[in-house]
Amino acid sequence: MVASAQKIVISGYYGFRNSGDEAVLQSILNALQRQSEAAGIVIEPVVLSIDPESTTATYGVKSVHRMKLGEVRRAIAESAGLISGGGSLLQDVTSSKTIPYYLGVLKLAQWIGKPTFIYAQGVGPVNRKLFHPLIKSVFRNCAYVSVRDEQSRSLLQSMGLNQDNIQVVPDPVMGLELPQRAESPGVFSAETASGLKTVGISIRFWEESRYELNEIAEGLLKACAQIPFHLRFLPFHHPTDNEASRYLMEKLEKEVAALGGSISIREDALHPQQMLSEVAECDVLIGMRLHSLIYAAGRRVPLIGVSYDPKIDHFLERIRSRPVGSTGTLEADKVAAEILLLLEQGEAWKQEREPLIAALVEEAEAPARRIAEYLCSKG
Repeated sequence: MVASAQKIVISGYYGFRNSGDEAVLQSILNALQRQSEAAGIVIEPVVLSIDPESTTATYGVKSVHRMKLGEVRRAIAESAGLISGGGSLLQDVTSSKTIPYYLGVLKLAQWIGKPTFIYAQGVGPVNRKLFHPLIKSVFRNCAYVSVRDEQSRSLLQSMGLNQDNIQVVPDPVMGLELPQRAESPGVFSAETASGLKTVGISIRFWEESRYELNEIAEGLLKACAQIPFHLRFLPFHHPTDNEASRYLMEKLEKEVAALGGSISIREDALHPQQMLSEVAECDVLIGMRLHSLIYAAGRRVPLIGVSYDPKIDHFLERIRSRPVGSTGTLEADKVAAEILLLLEQGEAWKQEREPLIAALVEEAEAPARRIAEYLCSKG
């Protein structure tokens, strides 16, 4: 007898053309499928998205518009529960509207009487103290709470939540796998044939002065002068990261070519597994975007993190690494030195961190397993 499907609504920052958040969604969907099969149940995801047509076409799941309250309420009412998905959903740095939105979706589900699950979220920074009691009120009524680092758990504890009820798990993207038939990115075959190693670069605009991008550019040039390599720009958030990448490419193109190196950009890797394939082809990756670093760690690519947010530092700590610098204090000489070190000693970097990374990959599906077991017990 085939079990009837249980609908689960998934809330997160989906449909915004941000590769990192799309990777979170793909990872959650993959984990739910595997863990529901193991539990002997069928889960039918319904994703709240700013672009439901694109989300349905990309992932083959039902999707409703996240800003249409009637559709959201109907989807939740017809579901077996709501997952508030991974990522930095509960923070008030990018906008003061972010926390009220995601808490509002959770509260709506709780009012309707549906179980709610917090899936590997990064909580904070939460600078507006008025949000603290609201987060506490919603989280204490969740059936399951997991966060992606100890700092998030400590913040929730400071709000009055019992830390014993909060599970610390890896970012879901640590469990993301390459597609079974990984595409051939094309440019790499030509560059590899020429003997050049590849340095992947995932950057974003942050400092208004572009200080950090200028230091990265100078560091890349200094390293390329010692060991010519291929610079592969990988924009994670479209279109703003494309613009940041183009800004650096224009500064570097002529000088890199004169040094015997080369430059390219992959602007059409919109599916997370396409970008994961790109990162897997790199010999070293320098990243500002958190999920560029998570992709690299998951594929055992030596990485260099540039910190613009505590979440970068928190992730690097978990794999026994530190940022090469922050956006306001970055030094080109240190960037160059780290690139050269990892190009020459990449295997040692991998061997040292393999046990840590393997453990994170193994643990990445813990929230999906707990949610599947919960639904199975209620079925």
